[in-house]
Formats: sequence, structure tokens, C-alpha cells
Amino acid sequence: MLRIENLTKIYPNGTRAINNISLQVPTGQFVAVIGLSGSGKSTLLRCINRLVEPTSGKVFLDDVEITAATPAELRRIRRRIAMVFQHFNLVNRSSVLTNVLAGRLGYAPTIPTLFHHFSAADYALARENLARVGLAEKASQRADTLSGGQQQRVGIARALMQKPELILADEPVASLDPATAHTVLDHLEHMNKAEGMTILCNLHFLSLARRYADRVVGLKAGEIVFDGLPEEIDDARFREIYGEDAVQVEIA
Repeated sequence: MLRIENLTKIYPNGTRAINNISLQVPTGQFVAVIGLSGSGKSTLLRCINRLVEPTSGKVFLDDVEITAATPAELRRIRRRIAMVFQHFNLVNRSSVLTNVLAGRLGYAPTIPTLFHHFSAADYALARENLARVGLAEKASQRADTLSGGQQQRVGIARALMQKPELILADEPVASLDPATAHTVLDHLEHMNKAEGMTILCNLHFLSLARRYADRVVGLKAGEIVFDGLPEEIDDARFREIYGEDAVQVEIA
């Protein structure tokens, strides 16, 4: 269970990115977070694992308070929470396999990993996870030789290296074409349905949220304006989330 209580983030310039958000996400649920750019979606996800420090409020994973964790405790907690980024966050000049192995950094001793020294078990797991996302044959290629969709699948394989309980996916398909977007979300859906991982995924398109999510949370100006089933979002609800002039766009 992910539990968020009265979470607020105010940036130094005075921008209130999220405002007093409270939310509970049961284990094994696929939740899509939707809203305009600037609505607070990315800040919300990054506050959960403290890539961004909240101004106030609390975040719990089961009974462990993430917001009160020491650096050593936070390192252990982050093993349970994987992040998938919009812009992939790969080391372009490193091989695909090396990028996937980076998902084990929270488990491995620091000094050996600086020289890319991982255990045989870690290498075997990395190859297994590349095979799971259909990229086994790309292991030795440089990351920057892959297409955008392939790079995002490397990011998912890296996330799988943590054997996470919770995946935070921050606009994972925003820069991808529709067919590739579905491929990436199909992998996240499999991790959710077949392996029980909790998914919290920021999405721009309501059509994708309706296709993949068990539940949709709509953000506007840093506050929750909708929390319910995807099919409950009618035209009125859509305009409440996206604005009166917004028009629904489907992604095929």
C-alpha cells in the first residue's frame, strides 16, 4: 500500500507544484495520473521517492515512512521503488547491458560498481530482463543506437533489475509514436497483472488511461480534481481536468 498524506511541494521561486494531496494506492493497482503539463504530475511522482523533497506532508510504503527516512534507510526503500523516465535516463555511450545493470546499484557494493563489476547472477538477471522486453540481441549495442521505443524498454528492463514492488512511470510514452507507446505500456501492464507490481503512471492521453489503468487520478494546478474509474470520466469531467476548451484526442 502506498499512502500519501497532505503532500505539498513549494519550489524556491514560490511555485506551489502540488498542494495538500492525499492518496492511497492499494498494492497491485495500476493508477494513471492525468492532467495538463504543469499540473504537478511529475512533482508528485518524484516526491514519492524523494528525488524531489516535499515541503510538507508524509509518504508511506506499507508502514515505512519514506519522508522520514535517513539517507541509509532511503537507499534501502528505493530498492522497492523503480522509476521509468520520459527521456529514458540512459548512459548513451554505454552498452545496453551496462545500462540495465545500473538497476542493481542499490544492492551492490559501491566501489566495484564504479568499474562495472557486477556478480554473475546480476549479469544473468540483466540478460533475462532484456529478453523479457524483447531486446536480448541488443545487449552489446550502445544505448544511443536504439530507437526511442527500444530505449524506453531498456529503461523498463533496468527497473526490473530492482525486483520492485512499486513502479513510478513519469510520462513514459510522451515522446513515442502510438504503436510504440502501446508496446511500452503493454510491458508495464504485464508487470502489473502477471507479477503484481503496483504502477503509478503519468499519462497525457485519456485514451491510454482508459485502456491500461484500473483507476485514474486527475490533477489540476497541483490538486486532485478527479479520482475514480476510467469510464467515469465523461465530457464534463474531462473539461474539469483539462480546461473548458480542451478536446479529447484518441491515440490509436
